[in-house]
Amino acid sequence: MNDIAKILGVDLPFIQGGMGNISHASLAVAVSEAGGLGTIGAGTLAPEKVEQMILDIRRETSKPFAINIPLAIQPYVKDILTLIKKHQVPAVALSAGNPAPYIEPLKTDNVVVMCVVANEKQARKAEAAGADIVIAEGYEAAGINAKEELTTFTLLPKVASSVAIPVVAAGGIGDGRGVLAAMSLGAQGVQLGTRLIATKDAQVHPAYKEALCSAGSDGTMIVGRPYQQVRRILKTPYGQQLLDSEKEEIPLESYLEKTDESHHILGAIEGKLEEGHVNAGQISTMIEDIPTVQELFTRMIQEAQSSLKDISLPVHSQK
Repeated sequence: MNDIAKILGVDLPFIQGGMGNISHASLAVAVSEAGGLGTIGAGTLAPEKVEQMILDIRRETSKPFAINIPLAIQPYVKDILTLIKKHQVPAVALSAGNPAPYIEPLKTDNVVVMCVVANEKQARKAEAAGADIVIAEGYEAAGINAKEELTTFTLLPKVASSVAIPVVAAGGIGDGRGVLAAMSLGAQGVQLGTRLIATKDAQVHPAYKEALCSAGSDGTMIVGRPYQQVRRILKTPYGQQLLDSEKEEIPLESYLEKTDESHHILGAIEGKLEEGHVNAGQISTMIEDIPTVQELFTRMIQEAQSSLKDISLPVHSQK
């Protein structure tokens, strides 16, 4: 059995990425019911909001799920950890900060701990601190990314060669071919974000989904480099406003205000693409339809199996 699936208690090694304050229980339930690991993001949410999502998930499914905690921006980390223990949440993904102080207490409560990493040094530190899984996320991924800006398929083999614990690939994956490629480079599972937004189960504004489906090869953009706040978003009127603000060299505080979760909600939930941003990974260029999560996962497995059969390598003989 696949190590990721075994550790997480799921059928498929497909993990939903954390989606910050636009997380919602229904999508996480759909992912878990389809055989993957549904995830809700703590974002900057208050503990009572996170708890309500946990209760909603528990009401709709008995299958495993996870909570993503972005340590650097979540103001109630200790309260979220208390909720995880209270409700016996099966798995946690720690990102955007040093996970070491939190790993041992989580494992004491029998929580599977995953750590999002951007380089092999972080991966080794996470493993040494007791993490069960590391998620190697390249900068093809949506949302906030590491300043190194390493691509997934550059980062992944380096991380896989650096640790003994299982590795999950994140960033730029949305079909079976991507799954197969990631596994050939050392991953045992994949994390999906943008591709799951473009599903019938995602409760985001239709304009967001439609924009993903119509995105071309240059459909995403990077903002925040001057502020060491690398973020990949969909190319929209508001995204251009952010770039213009960078050229004007607005203060960091003003930039952070323009890219906070309230603006994320304006774009993603309310569909106001001229007033708020929408996170999107480079996989957007490959999204052409809006299936259910179950349909997507079934197709991905079929694509991976078909692609594997089609691979033919020449035989090299030494003379």
